[in-house]
Amino acid sequence: MSFWSQDNRVPLFVFGLTTGIALSAAVQYLFSSFAPEKTSEAENQLSANNNALTARKQVETASQRLEREFTLSTAMLHNLVKAFIRDMERGLKREGAVMKMIPSYVVRRPTGEEKGTYLALDLGGSNFRVCEVTLKGKGQVRSRQKKFVVSEELKNGTAVALFDFFADCVAQTMEEYNIDKQASLKMGFTFSFPVNQQGLNKGTLYHWTKGFTTSGVVGVDAVQLLQDAFVRKNLKINVTALVNDTVGTLISHAYVDTATIMGVILGTGTNAAYVEKIENITKWTGPKPATGEMIVNMEWGAWGQDGIILPTTEYDVKVDRASPNPQKQSYEKMISGLYLGELVRYVIVDLISTGQLFAGSRCEALEKEHSFDTAHMSRIERDHSMELTDTRSIFEDLYGVKKTTLSDRRLVKRICELVGTRAARLAAIGVASVITKTNKLDGATVAVDGSVFEHYPHFANRMRDALRELLGINADNIVLAQARDGSGQGAALIAALADNGDEKF
Repeated sequence: MSFWSQDNRVPLFVFGLTTGIALSAAVQYLFSSFAPEKTSEAENQLSANNNALTARKQVETASQRLEREFTLSTAMLHNLVKAFIRDMERGLKREGAVMKMIPSYVVRRPTGEEKGTYLALDLGGSNFRVCEVTLKGKGQVRSRQKKFVVSEELKNGTAVALFDFFADCVAQTMEEYNIDKQASLKMGFTFSFPVNQQGLNKGTLYHWTKGFTTSGVVGVDAVQLLQDAFVRKNLKINVTALVNDTVGTLISHAYVDTATIMGVILGTGTNAAYVEKIENITKWTGPKPATGEMIVNMEWGAWGQDGIILPTTEYDVKVDRASPNPQKQSYEKMISGLYLGELVRYVIVDLISTGQLFAGSRCEALEKEHSFDTAHMSRIERDHSMELTDTRSIFEDLYGVKKTTLSDRRLVKRICELVGTRAARLAAIGVASVITKTNKLDGATVAVDGSVFEHYPHFANRMRDALRELLGINADNIVLAQARDGSGQGAALIAALADNGDEKF
């Protein structure tokens, strides 16, 4: 009988199958014995690639969402301008409007020929300055100033403590500049907060902004508080003008450029003033000035606080709720230096919590309120290195983040760009609204002061880009002029005009 007979087929099949399995197992054993490192390396590389891909997808998802939330289209800008002008007109007609549109009692601009030496105290926010301003005529000015910092304790203390501090700083400046303390001097007081102006040198505070909560000031004449402090310190200074910083900026720049019709502050806070026809200020009940115009302090930082206009994000809501003045100064909280860094901080903390940034590694230093300064945003936007090394230094060295990837750093930079760009475009809305309402499309100068406009990268150019979208070719007729330290000089100029017996004031 043949070996391949019917009776032997099954045993042979089983023998072959068993032998094949054994050989396969042996091969697998030999492979695993001699190539474990290679397999492990391949698996690790695959895992790393998958993790990197997942991280990139997370970054792309976060970036796309933030792009959508923070980007203002041209159509949105135009709609916001219409709403802005509407609220301007409401404020000019009646008291109690969201945008207060406060008459400043300043009814003409300087000629450039005013002369004399005057003092100015300029309180704009966290810092304040004492200035000695000498007007030489022909638009020539010599100015000396000392800067001081208002501590958090004073910001949240009493009126007497705050204004005595101002008087002490004035005395210190006078001594350093060899100004006779017994001489009778005139001073302009720049008080950059919402004030119910009742005369050129009289006005009561509506409410504090910019982080101040000092007691005993709201509803009280700010000039009288300062004058009383001077008396307590035996200083013979007469405060002849109470000026908002935007009005001061406008007047200061008008001394050298008569085409100036608007003053804007873009710094710790934001606000603007502009020249309006007296006939359009229908709530004005006083005598009509011969010039037919008056500078209006807009108090535009409050715009949108009724909650129905501005395109806010969840992060704007968080900033507002944690602020000293919730549901107030909505426009300001989206533009000013006091809040931009805080806005970025909330975005970063949120992305860390969802694992989309820094691998979800918690950073306690960033969880503290106001721990991320707007100056860091500026530094990050200026970081053009291939590896964004300056950005890495900020988070790893200053904030103690264990490790940041290039994707992390790129996302953080994009967050800063989005928040900074939105702020500039929102600021442009206010400027375009004033230019449109006053029909100055054929040409005007807008004097802009403040650290955000001056120091934040690309801010001015982003504003100009938005103005072109809003005004078309007419935007080329509008000059955004840097007006450094204009508010103090402007206060001195207004004090000079009042001192010269200008009855129009």
